[in-house]
Amino acid sequence: MQLSYWEHKSWLTNIEFTIVGSGIVGLSTAIFLKENHPNSKILVLERGILPQGASTKNAGFACFGSLSEIIADLNSHTENEIYELVKQRYEGIKLLRKLLGDSNIGYEQHGGHEIFPEKNLALFEECLQKKNNINQLLRPIFGKKPFAETVNIFGFDNIHSKYITHKFEGQVDTGAMMDSFLRKATKLGVKILNSVEVLEFSDTLTKVHVKTKDFEFSTTKLFLTTNGFASQFLGDLIKPARAQVLITKPIKNLSIKGTFHFDEGYYYFRNIDNRILFGGGRNLDFKTEETVKFGQTKVVQNRLAELLQEVILPNTPFEVDLRWSGIMGVGKQKRPILKSISENIYCGVRMGGMGIAIGSSVGKTLANLV
Repeated sequence: MQLSYWEHKSWLTNIEFTIVGSGIVGLSTAIFLKENHPNSKILVLERGILPQGASTKNAGFACFGSLSEIIADLNSHTENEIYELVKQRYEGIKLLRKLLGDSNIGYEQHGGHEIFPEKNLALFEECLQKKNNINQLLRPIFGKKPFAETVNIFGFDNIHSKYITHKFEGQVDTGAMMDSFLRKATKLGVKILNSVEVLEFSDTLTKVHVKTKDFEFSTTKLFLTTNGFASQFLGDLIKPARAQVLITKPIKNLSIKGTFHFDEGYYYFRNIDNRILFGGGRNLDFKTEETVKFGQTKVVQNRLAELLQEVILPNTPFEVDLRWSGIMGVGKQKRPILKSISENIYCGVRMGGMGIAIGSSVGKTLANLV
């Protein structure tokens, strides 16, 4: 691409801060950088037409981790680490709501419910056994015990008669949230270029030279916020994880309300616009789902359809309207990678499927590293 003098001058000259990725973390970083440095010239580069990866493709869960997920995480994290992770998620959702406003992100708090398929009742018993200890651990964060038993009031089939509910969990409208992020960043004067793929960059100690598929330029500071796609720059510290999702057509008189998880969080569903959004299943084939390629597989989509019919909507006719996938960033640890890579390059990646909960706070911390 041959750029004109005007294009160079207006978009690619005297750039102080460049952010790679226009998802939740990237736009939060841009917004907080602009607040800290109001006269700075900030450029956001996005390789997709829309924020690509997970930010416009996630299920919209404002969650802190189901009970079985937290119990499983205790196998690789200390109690103090789990406490700090959940606290970060809680504070992150508060920051997101304050930053954009509940009405702008469609925030609703109907609670998050973990259901237990009949074939996995041993997990329910384990959760019951450990519930009080986890409640005691997390109570200082929420001010009350977060987990409680509730009855199956939504007519799910082939599950235990009780859920374990996190009363403080909520849900957002993902599209409205990202639209609000884009409008807020643009209003502050942040420049956003879409369909720009960054190929490589190098820190010369005085500036960072950036090479994209179509042009090259220099910036004072560079921030990587591409989450699962950052594996090409950071290696094994982060791995991509594809999440496949489907949504039904509107269902008349749908009574299901809230966010729901099962199988340690590997499956999740919710209500939205009189539809059921249902995703997950990467545990069926971890190797195949460790990819940066969007798409669906029969093994996952068939299982989602089966569970939708047998468990979630057993007595309700439905049709699948849309299917899609998003790319998360995961690793052996649930903590995000948030650090300086060199003198002028920083990264905020590996959200571990908790981008809505922690993305804004990661962006704020990232902006404060400068």
